[in-house]
Amino acid sequence: MKFQDMPYKRVDFAEIQKRFQNLMEEFQNAKSGEEQFEIHKKYYSLTDDVETFSTLAEIRHDGDTADAYYKEENAYYDASMPAYKDMVIKYQKMLFESPYRDYLEEKIGHVAFKSMELANKGFDEKIIELMQEENALSTKYSNLLASAQIEWDGEILNLSLMTPYLQSENQEIRNRAYQKYIAYFESVGEELDQIYDQLVKNRTAQARALGYKNYVELGYYRMNRNSYGQEDIEKFRKQVKEDFVPFVKKVHERRKNRLGLEKLTHKEEGVYFPQGNPKPVGTPEEILKCGQNMYAELSEETKQFMDFMIENELFDVLGRKTKRGGGYMTYLPNHQAPFVFANFNGTSGDVDVITHECGHAFQGYLAGMDPIKEHRDITMETAEIHSMSMEFFTDPWMENFFGERYQDFLKMQLEDAIIFIPYGTMVDEFQHIVYENPDMTPKERHAVWRKLEDEYRPYLSYEDAFFDEGRIWQKQQHIYRSPFYYIDYVLAETCAFQYKIWMDEDYKGAWESYLKLCRLSASDFYGNMLKEVGLKVPFEEGSMKMIAEKLEEKLSKIV
Repeated sequence: MKFQDMPYKRVDFAEIQKRFQNLMEEFQNAKSGEEQFEIHKKYYSLTDDVETFSTLAEIRHDGDTADAYYKEENAYYDASMPAYKDMVIKYQKMLFESPYRDYLEEKIGHVAFKSMELANKGFDEKIIELMQEENALSTKYSNLLASAQIEWDGEILNLSLMTPYLQSENQEIRNRAYQKYIAYFESVGEELDQIYDQLVKNRTAQARALGYKNYVELGYYRMNRNSYGQEDIEKFRKQVKEDFVPFVKKVHERRKNRLGLEKLTHKEEGVYFPQGNPKPVGTPEEILKCGQNMYAELSEETKQFMDFMIENELFDVLGRKTKRGGGYMTYLPNHQAPFVFANFNGTSGDVDVITHECGHAFQGYLAGMDPIKEHRDITMETAEIHSMSMEFFTDPWMENFFGERYQDFLKMQLEDAIIFIPYGTMVDEFQHIVYENPDMTPKERHAVWRKLEDEYRPYLSYEDAFFDEGRIWQKQQHIYRSPFYYIDYVLAETCAFQYKIWMDEDYKGAWESYLKLCRLSASDFYGNMLKEVGLKVPFEEGSMKMIAEKLEEKLSKIV
C-alpha cells in the first residue's frame, strides 16, 4: 500500500487499556506455555496497531510541523504514550514471571527477556507525568529548530536548506552563511538553554523517583544496554583519545594542506576540496531511481527491498520550509513497511540517505518477515552497523551518483567517517558529565563542551565566539531528544570500518557476513553477534589502534 493511502485513526487508549486487561486475564488463565505463546501473538497485534497509527502521526507531523491537525495528534501521543508504556511494562512483567517462562524464552529468545528486565527497571507509573513533560520538551526543541527562518539572497531557508552554503567552496559565501546560521542559534540561545535545563532536571527527577543517583544509570536502561555498561564505554572513550585522535589529527592535516589553509576552523570542517565537495548529479527523483538500480545490482534481497520502497512511496526526502530537520528510518508494522524520512538539500548527504537510512530500512524489511516481534527490537549500537556499513558496501556504485567526481566522494566519505569518531565520542562524554552534574548552569555546560573540544578535536581553531564559548552542541538533536544514543553511532562505525577493510579484500565474504548480521536482528546479544559474523567487539583492548593503523594505510593510498 502506498504511504499516502495508509489509513490513519487516532488510537483510543481507553480501548487499548481494555484490550490489555482482557489479554492479561487470558494470559493468567492459560494452562501451558503453548497456550500463553498463542495469547502473546494477540499482544503483537495490539502493539502493532498502536505503533502503526502513532508512527503515521509522527511522520505526517514531521513532514509539515505547521499542519494543525497532525500537530495536535503528535501532542496527543506525547501525552498518551507514557501511560501506554505502563501497560506494556505490566504485561511484560507478567510474561517475565510466567510459570512457563522456559518455554516462552525458548520461543521468544533470552535477549527479549533481558530487555524486559531492563525496561522494568526504567519505568514506573509514578513517573508518567514527568515522561509526558519530557516528550513535550523534546517536541518543543524540534519544533523550534524546524521553525528557523533564515533570509538568504531573497529566500527564506530553514537550517537544513542552509547546508549547501555552509559547505560552499567559496570562503566568503561560507563565512556569510555561518554568520546567519550562528545568528539564528544566538537568537534562540536562551530558549535552547532553558529547554535543555528543563530536560536535564526532568530526567534527573525521573531517575531519583526510581531510586537512582542520577539519570546515567536510568539512561542506560532506557537505551537497553543489555550486554555492556558504563565501564566498557569509559574504556572505549580512552582508546579513542589515546589511539584514534592522533590519527584523526593527521587526517585533518592532509585536508588542511589540500585546501591550502594555514588552519582549520569549525567553518571549514565540512569542506573537503578546494573546488568544493562533490555533489550528486541529477534531481531527487533521479537519485532515487539511481538507488533503485544500485540495489537491484547489489543482491536479490536488496532488489526486492528497494522495489518495495519505491512502489509504495515510502520515502519523504524533499526539503521543505516547515519540515522537521534531520533524517530517520522508522517502521509501520501493520504494513510491514519501513519508511525513510530525510531532507534532500543538493549535497552528498542526499546520497547518504540512499545508503545510510536505506541500510536501516533494509534490515527492518528483513526483520519484518520474522514472526517473533521481539527480534525487531534491536539495540541501537547494532542497528547503526546496518546503516553505516551499507554506506561502504554501496561504494562500487558511487560513480552513478557523482559522475567524474566519484573518487573525490569516496575520499570524503572515508575521511568524514574517520573524523566523526572523536566528535561522537565527545558527545557521549559530554552527556555523562551533564547528567552526573545536573545542577550545572548553562554557562558551565558550555564550558564543559569547550574543554572536551580541546581533548577530542585539538586540531580545530576557534575564531568565532560562538564556537569558542562551546555553544555549537545545541544543534545536535540527539543530545536533547535521545540521551546516550550518540555513542551507538561511534560503536557501529568501528564495525563499519571493519567491513570496509574486509570488503576491499573479500567483498563477497564481507557481504555474506553483513547479511547474516541483518538476519540475526536481536536474536542474540551484541558482542555474541559480532563474534558470530567475524567482527571484533569495539571494547576489546587495542581495537581502535588496529582500526586506525589499517585506515591510515588505506588513506595513504587514495589521498
